[in-house]
Amino acid sequence: MKLIAAIAGIAAATLAAYAFNTLPQNPDEKPSANITLAATKFKPSAGVKTERAIFAGGCFWGLEKHFRETPGITATAVGYIGGSTKNPTYKEVCYDHTGHAEATIVEFDPTQITYSQVLDRFWQIHNPCTLNSQGPDYGDQYRSGIYPLNNSQLKIAEESKEKSASLFKRPIVTEIKAGQTFYMAENYHQQYSEKTGRACAIDRTDHKRSGS
Repeated sequence: MKLIAAIAGIAAATLAAYAFNTLPQNPDEKPSANITLAATKFKPSAGVKTERAIFAGGCFWGLEKHFRETPGITATAVGYIGGSTKNPTYKEVCYDHTGHAEATIVEFDPTQITYSQVLDRFWQIHNPCTLNSQGPDYGDQYRSGIYPLNNSQLKIAEESKEKSASLFKRPIVTEIKAGQTFYMAENYHQQYSEKTGRACAIDRTDHKRSGS
């Protein structure tokens, strides 16, 4: 019986690890790996397998704009993450307290920019020290967040947050949560800045040094 219990324990641990690394965990929801992103002007190197990452940092129009201008980021899309409602609409996220954050999913060429460097860019293009707000926008949908897609990203994100604390005047309040499902936003939100010429300004209130 002890042997059977040990085998069962090993099997359970293996399944748990597999579930964590194949996010999202809900089988009836679309995995982020299958979401179609819009290409940027930066092309992936021939034969390189791109990677993906998800971030929240205020209005997703602005966050996506700045990521799309970052060399090595090959594609992006905006959507919602971290809430309780499946397939939320923009109106629901803004007014119905779904708990979702406005988020940007990015695809990058790891031979041109590493996940750690993508995180460095993330800290530059928003203010991670304001809770549930970003500049003039207030509400939990505008919170700062990192949503790792595997164990490696989780570890690197936690280390990056700790390392970057010295760059800001106040403590970083960015949440780091794995296992979250990303839902695509409506089409008119995608690449909004490129379509309209409008974008959200970066709040640099707590940055010790300014940057582009």
